[in-house]
Amino acid sequence: MVIPKRVARFNKIATNRVTGPLSTRLPGFGKVIHRGRKSGREYRTPVNVFHTSDGYVVALTYGPDSDWVRNVLAAGGCKLETRGRTVELTSPKLVHDETRAPMPFGVRQFLGLVGVTDFLYLKETS
Repeated sequence: MVIPKRVARFNKIATNRVTGPLSTRLPGFGKVIHRGRKSGREYRTPVNVFHTSDGYVVALTYGPDSDWVRNVLAAGGCKLETRGRTVELTSPKLVHDETRAPMPFGVRQFLGLVGVTDFLYLKETS
């Protein structure tokens, strides 16, 4: 069970507008910048993101079938705004991990409560 789509719609309309400006500065948050597969339009999606040894991992709180995830997979990468900087990311890889191993302890516990088990790994380009 991931967060329901109706919550995603509410967040898109209300919550993201309030938290959006903070999401690129706070630890554990960022915005994925991606292009629509059909429209070609640029989108900025707030995410829970954490640094790894060679890039970043994003917790897929709405599941792996979200439009932004499909856009990133189709494009083979994206940009990420996090901690006050923008980085280029490539080689997206979906991983199902019921242990939520890449997440910090507190985040792992929260994601367990809402049933998040899917993650998107991305490599930072040099």
